[in-house]
Amino acid sequence: MILFVLNHPYHFEMENLCRVFYPAEKIRAVRADTPRPLRGHPPLKRGAVAAITRIVQKNIEVKLFIGKRRLSITKPEGDNPELAMARMLFTLLRRATGYTPPWGLLTGVRPAKLMLRLRRGDSASRAECYFRDSLWVSPEKTALAIAVAQAEEPILARTGSRSFSLYVSIPFCPSRCSYCSFVSHTIERPSAQKLIPVYIEKLCAEIAYTGEIASELGLHLESIYIGGGTPGILSPEQLARVCGALRASFTRPGEFTVEAGRPDALTTEKLQVLREHGVHRLCVNPQSLDDAVLARAGRRHTVGQFYEAYEMAKEAGFTLNSDLIAGLPGDTPAGFEASLRGIIALRPENITVHTLALKRSAALEEIHGADACSEMLYAASELLHAAGYAPYYLYRQSRSLGNLENIGWSLPGCACRYNVDMMEESHSILACGAGGVTKLKQPGGDYLERVFNLKYPYEYQARFEELLERKARIKAFYGAYNIL
Repeated sequence: MILFVLNHPYHFEMENLCRVFYPAEKIRAVRADTPRPLRGHPPLKRGAVAAITRIVQKNIEVKLFIGKRRLSITKPEGDNPELAMARMLFTLLRRATGYTPPWGLLTGVRPAKLMLRLRRGDSASRAECYFRDSLWVSPEKTALAIAVAQAEEPILARTGSRSFSLYVSIPFCPSRCSYCSFVSHTIERPSAQKLIPVYIEKLCAEIAYTGEIASELGLHLESIYIGGGTPGILSPEQLARVCGALRASFTRPGEFTVEAGRPDALTTEKLQVLREHGVHRLCVNPQSLDDAVLARAGRRHTVGQFYEAYEMAKEAGFTLNSDLIAGLPGDTPAGFEASLRGIIALRPENITVHTLALKRSAALEEIHGADACSEMLYAASELLHAAGYAPYYLYRQSRSLGNLENIGWSLPGCACRYNVDMMEESHSILACGAGGVTKLKQPGGDYLERVFNLKYPYEYQARFEELLERKARIKAFYGAYNIL
C-alpha cells in the first residue's frame, strides 16, 4: 500500500492507521509535492491500495484508491486537523474493507496509559466518553481500558522519584519459533553455544557496573525481570552466576521474575538455583496445549513437557505465569478455548493472552482473520473472568491480527508489578545485556530518555567498553534533575 502525504505532518499516525486495516502489507509513506501524485505513478495493480492525504486551502482531503475504485472525503480543517484526518481515513478504510477495528483510531502500544492520563487530568466519565466518542473505541475495549487502569492505579501509586526496575537480557533460544521477531540467537550449532560463557562473563560485569551507578544515585530497586530469548536454557551454574551477580550488586527487590520460557529448558536443578537466589515468579509458557499447533509454530516441545515443567515449578513454590497466543497457524477458536481451559485448570497466578503479531522479521505468514482472533479473545475474557482472573495490564504490537491486544490476567493480589511499571513507564527501567534498552524517567515528570545497549550478542561482547561508556548517561540524566 502507498500512502501519499501532502502539506501535513501527520504521516506517522496515518501510516499506523493504514496498518490497522492492512497488517500483512508493507505501507510505504511518500511525501508528495503535487496535488495529484497518482498521475505520475504507474497504474495500480489489481487489488493494490493507495491513499492520498492532504491539506489545501484550509480543507482536509482524503482519497482512497483500490485498483480502479475511488473513495474520497473533503472537510474543513477545524481545530484538530490530525484527529479530523484520522477519522476521515478511518471511515474510508472501514468502507473499503468492511472491517471496524474495535480500538477505533487508537494505534499506540499503550491504550491503558492514555486512559490513566485522561482519568488523572479529567473526570473518569469524561475519559470514558473521549475514548468512545472522539477516538471511536468500542464500548467493550473502552471498558477493558478502564478495568486495566483501575487495576494499575494502586500499583503505580507505590512508585517514588528514586524507584527503578532492572531488566536483564538472555538473548539465546534453543531454536527460533516461526512467529518470533525478538533479537535472539539460536544455539542449535556448537559455534553459537560457545557465545554463552563469554556473554555471561560480560553480563555479570555490566550488572556490577549498573549496581554501582544505582547505589551512587541512591535509587531504590522495586523489581527485577530476567527475560529473553529463553533464560531457562542457561545451565544451573550459569543461572547461579547471573543471579549471584544480581544479589551482590543490588539490594533485594520486592519482586524477582524469571521468564523461563520454553518448558523443555527447565530442570529441577535450575529451579532450585532460582529459588535459592530469591526468585519469586516464574514464566513457563506453552503458547498452546495442542501438539500439532506447537509443531506448526516451530515450538520444539510437547504439551506433556509443559505439564511436567509446570508441576516441577509449582512444587518448587514459584508464583507462576503461563502465556497463550491467539491466532497461531492451525489453531481454531475451539482449539484455543480448549488450551485456555487447560491452563485455567492449573490455576497459575497469572495468565497472559497474546494476539499473534505478523512481524516482518518472523517466518510466519498470516493464517487467521480478525474475526477468528476476536472470537478467541472474547472467549478468553469470558472464561478468565468466570474463573476469578482480572485484567491488570495490556499492550498492543504493531501488525497484530485485527489490531487486537495482549492482556495480562491475574488472580487477586497476584499482579506482576514489573509488567505494570514497564508498560505504563512509571519509573526508570535500567537494562543489562544485549538488546536491552534503558528507559530513564524524569522524576516527577513524563519525559523519557532511552539508552540502547548493543543489539546482538557478538557485538555486545566485542564493543563492551563502548556499552559501559553509554551507561554513564544514567548519572548525567539524574544529575540534571538534582538526584545525586
